[in-house]
Amino acid sequence: MTATTTGYAPVNGLEMYYEIHGEGKPLLLVHGALSNIETDFGAILPLLARTRQVIAVEAQAHGRTADIDRPLRVEQLAEDCAALLRHLGLEKVDVLGYSMGAAAALRLGVDHPDLVDRLVLLSIATKISGMHPGLLDGIALLQPEHLHGSPFHTDYLRLAPRPEDFPILVERVKDMDQNLPEVPDEAVAALASPTLVMIGDSDIIRPEHAVEVFRLLGGGVAGDNVGLPRCQLAVLPGTTHVTLVHRAEWVAGMAESFLTTEVPATA
Repeated sequence: MTATTTGYAPVNGLEMYYEIHGEGKPLLLVHGALSNIETDFGAILPLLARTRQVIAVEAQAHGRTADIDRPLRVEQLAEDCAALLRHLGLEKVDVLGYSMGAAAALRLGVDHPDLVDRLVLLSIATKISGMHPGLLDGIALLQPEHLHGSPFHTDYLRLAPRPEDFPILVERVKDMDQNLPEVPDEAVAALASPTLVMIGDSDIIRPEHAVEVFRLLGGGVAGDNVGLPRCQLAVLPGTTHVTLVHRAEWVAGMAESFLTTEVPATA
């Protein structure tokens, strides 16, 4: 996976790492918590870059982007992505985010509609109740050594400018998970961007919540009678939260189809 361009963008006091692959309409990729470009998108990115200019970023304290003295927050990640797009001179991009990155992508669409065309949201919860009950209860007990030997840890040691900061990353993510934002239903319903919502059928996201979000976006209609909506819903069979990004052919194929299909005129 060789990038055509790599660099660091000065955004909001952060030196944010990014890569650019391929040519075509710009598509921003935003990874999940504790992860990085390669761990989450190593298999998906090359497929998308066949026809797109893919801009992949690494969030504060993740991968090659060093931490700075501020909390890790979904809202701030969205602002960092907005600043990066402006730094690169990009006016309108599609955005694909996974987990934490999906939450940031949604915020980007809500707060900066001028920068966002279409959204692909992998494992998105707009509120805490959108996840299965109890999932966040044990987050305070997570310790860095619990992740030793995992791809999160081994990739961090390989990529981070300060490998010894792995415990800081874990604390940042734990704190973020205790302060997750909730997006009001009316803000989701008012989203200007056509949106594909995708989850695994055994995801951390309740399937009922994915359907709720789909309906807020205008989905869940009798398409033969009233026409297709501007949003789509995909539930991948036999797929967990972690393995969703391993379904590279499915994810890339569905995303590319959604991003290139003409948007229906119906709302």
